[in-house]
Amino acid sequence: MVGSWQALVIDCENPDTLASFYEALLGMVRVENDDDWVGIGDAPDRPAIAFQRVDPYVAPEWPGHLHPQQAHIDVRVKDLDLAETEVLSMGATSMGYGSKTYRVYLDPQKHPFCLVSW
Repeated sequence: MVGSWQALVIDCENPDTLASFYEALLGMVRVENDDDWVGIGDAPDRPAIAFQRVDPYVAPEWPGHLHPQQAHIDVRVKDLDLAETEVLSMGATSMGYGSKTYRVYLDPQKHPFCLVSW
């Protein structure tokens, strides 16, 4: 095991509005909240559903693949460098994008996911 599931992240135009919808639908509470990112869950130390602002936002079409569903998994790790070495050896591709607390990769089928650490 490289890390633990942190969040399912959904791209959207307005994280606050979408989070409010899913809070009511699922009975969850906010565990993270800022202008561009809102996380909801059962508790701050459990996996969450997060809503991430993207601009411009293009809504997915279903069924179809011209504008496919837009979501990715965050995997919480203790050490980004060590975890990166492990996921690359498993067939992931680094997107060369991130910060001190996260890095973006593609799985072997080109789905994005992030390693996160804080």
